[in-house]
Amino acid sequence: MIHTLLHDKKIVLASASPRRKDIFKMIGISALQMPAHIKEETFCNNPRKLVTTHAKNKALAIRKVVDNDYLIVGSDTIVFQNSEILEKPEDKHQAAEFLTRLSGTFHYVYTGVAISYKNQLYSDYEKTKVFFRNLSAYEIEEYINTKEPMDKAGAYGIQGFGSQFVKKISGCYFNVMGFPVYRFYKLLEEIL
Repeated sequence: MIHTLLHDKKIVLASASPRRKDIFKMIGISALQMPAHIKEETFCNNPRKLVTTHAKNKALAIRKVVDNDYLIVGSDTIVFQNSEILEKPEDKHQAAEFLTRLSGTFHYVYTGVAISYKNQLYSDYEKTKVFFRNLSAYEIEEYINTKEPMDKAGAYGIQGFGSQFVKKISGCYFNVMGFPVYRFYKLLEEIL
């Protein structure tokens, strides 16, 4: 199990995400949380490449400021629909636009995970298909008023008020929440 693999390791979560911190706590990982503060540019339209590159860059940024004994975990999540990347909305109008686009259809959530440990860098990604029910303009407005969509890829959180919009998923729930636990576990098994 993950907590057993990591029981004697010093761990840094290279993320400001409270959701990732909650997931770490849920699976028994005590980690120092250090946001990487990298520039997350959309340099390509390939979701797999984008999230793995951002995750690697976060882990490498923290690698520069901690000693080599730390296991550093970087991660990045995006929503991908109709060949377009939906990152965190810039404002309420963009949040409404994203939610309107997602209404009554499906999209994919991609999360990249990178682990820097002992001068090595390992990475992988997870992809989950999410189906939304039809949303009314009123529901979208009310949801935006909760402020929950503003710091989330695709402008929704499956673990909060946004859960009401998700009809079903195919794949990893925790990936949609922002950190694919299974994929992380498989990476750790390879490394340790």
